[in-house]
This record gives sequence, C-alpha cells and structure tokens, in this order.
Amino acid sequence: MSLTANDVKKIAYLARLGIEESQVEHYAKDLSNMLDLMTRMGQTDTAGIAPMAHPLDQTQRLRADTAVETNQRAHFQAIAPQTEAGLYLVPKVIE
Repeated sequence: MSLTANDVKKIAYLARLGIEESQVEHYAKDLSNMLDLMTRMGQTDTAGIAPMAHPLDQTQRLRADTAVETNQRAHFQAIAPQTEAGLYLVPKVIE
C-alpha cells in the first residue's frame, strides 16, 4: 500500500501531529514501507507454528498469590458516608 502526501497530511491532522511540509514525503515513504511490511507479515503461513507468550520463550517468575495485608473493610466502611450489607452506597448519576 502506498500513501500519498495528502494521506499523510490527513493522518497527521487526525492525530493532531505537526509535520513540517518538507518532511511529508519522507513520512509517506516510511509509512508506506511499514504498511507493506505488515501486509507481507500477514501473508506468512503460520499454520504449524505454536504461539509464544514471550519472544524469547522465557518463563515468567511468579510470586505466590498470598494476602499480605489484614482485612480492614470494617474500618473503611465505618468512615464511609453510606453503606449497606457490606457495600458502599453512592448517589445515582445516570437516569
């Protein structure tokens, strides 16, 4: 896909980017090259390739999922303006 100078100006306007007039053709060429690369990558046959969670296929170091703070729900709800059945009550803002 090849972008024109007008396409780049329209994209820059929509993205609220200030591009100097002398750089428009340069941006058009670079963006066209990126879009061409994405098109070629989309055409690649990946049917027999398993997806990876990490580009270097490393495993994540995970910490144990344990509670480290005490439950202070009653304390926090005691200072709340309105609560009911363990829930915070807030004013209705959408009708």
